[in-house]
Amino acid sequence: MDMRRIVAVLAEEAEQQIRDRTWELTPRDRDLALKAAAGLRDVVGPPDVQEALAQIDRLEHLRETLAVLAVTLARTHGHMAWFLSGAINALEPILRWRALPADRGGTFGTVLASPEQYAEAEDAVRRLHDALAQIAAEPVDPGSVLPSRQADEA
Repeated sequence: MDMRRIVAVLAEEAEQQIRDRTWELTPRDRDLALKAAAGLRDVVGPPDVQEALAQIDRLEHLRETLAVLAVTLARTHGHMAWFLSGAINALEPILRWRALPADRGGTFGTVLASPEQYAEAEDAVRRLHDALAQIAAEPVDPGSVLPSRQADEA
């Protein structure tokens, strides 16, 4: 399964758990999700911006996403920690990539990633950003805002 698909499945599971109320989001969860989403947005931009970068810069940005997720993971527990752990696990192939050719000697098991692999990882980070932004969003109680009824009663 590719990184995009793994992140999509994680996001769907999070949405379902939130909808089913098996994951009761706390203000702390929302705050951490907001900070993580902002961090991801800051390091991985739109496809045209990322594709214009040198591979070494793209790899640096992708590694920064792992740092954002790891720092956020270190600050939480429960469902949020499980979600972030799954996200880090999904992006794990990035840890084996290198952007520089091997002149001599070993590469510690790293491999050169293809442009398609970079695009896949960046797409996965964008999907992860969207999921975290959704987690961070304040829920709206449908019964609290009834503009059509209020307008009729006025």
